[in-house]
Parts: sequence; structure tokens; C-alpha cells
Amino acid sequence: MDQEPWLDAGELAAWVRLAAVMELLPGELDSQLRRDADLLHFEYFVLAMLSEAPGRTLRMTELAALTTATLPRLSHVVRRLEDRGFVRRTPCPEDRRATNATLTDPGWAKVQEAAPGHSAAVRRLIFDALTPEQVGQLREIADAVLARLDPGADKAAVYTRYDGGGDGTARSG
Repeated sequence: MDQEPWLDAGELAAWVRLAAVMELLPGELDSQLRRDADLLHFEYFVLAMLSEAPGRTLRMTELAALTTATLPRLSHVVRRLEDRGFVRRTPCPEDRRATNATLTDPGWAKVQEAAPGHSAAVRRLIFDALTPEQVGQLREIADAVLARLDPGADKAAVYTRYDGGGDGTARSG
């Protein structure tokens, strides 16, 4: 049986750096949001996805898909957000077996409060370190890796929803 070859020196150096980014970035985003808005990054992401939905409402299954969360994880987080008055859950009028999550007015205010600081942190941590050419390369690299991670593009709505605008007005997630 043939063994897969080890990573070469260049691949290993790139992989270790990517792994470090994947480990360090979530903590940095959580720290900023916790300090500035008393939210975790995933909580902010849930609120942001609801803020962009028609009527600020999504079925829980759709919200789970947009946030790449399992339904149990999302349900737990939405319950915490609901306890804080940021989200309201109600039966879906079209399918009483489904549940809708709706961003409340206090939830909308929380998104508006948190978004500027979060966007500034993303800019400081990622984009200020890159040239415009590298930003394009980062997108191309992410697209190439996503094609392997999501070959059927089942989760494409998560990572292509801001494509085409290019005007710099999209909020960060």
C-alpha cells in the first residue's frame, strides 16, 4: 500500500501558519466583541444574519445553514440571545413544525452597536496587513480551498452572499 507523501517544507510552513490563523483569529474576534458589545463572535454572526434577512426573520434551519452551525448549537445560542431580548422564536406560519427566529428591536440595536467595532477589528487583524492584490489572492485561495471542503457548493450561500457588490459597503460577519 502506497503511503501519502509527507508535506514538503513549503507546504508545511504554509500549513502551520494557516493553522495558527485558524486558532488565533476566533479568540481575537471573541475578545473584541466581548469587550465592546458583550457578545461572542458566533452570537454576533447569528444576529448579523438575522439583520440581513427579510423581516429580520429566518427559519432556524435556514439560519443554521447560513451560520454553518448544527441545529443543537444554534438552538442553544439563540436561547441565550432570546434570554437577553435580542431574538424571539415563534412557530413558522407556513409550517407549524418549523420555528422562526426574529431579530427584535433591541437585537437590531445590538447589531448596530457591535458592527463598527467588529468591522474595525477585522480590518485591523486581516486587511490592514494585506495589499489590495493580496486581498484578491486571499479570496482566490479561499475559493480554491472551499471547492475542496464544499465540492457540491452546498454551503455556497454562506460564502458567496456578498459576491458582486465590490463597493466596500458589506458588513463583516
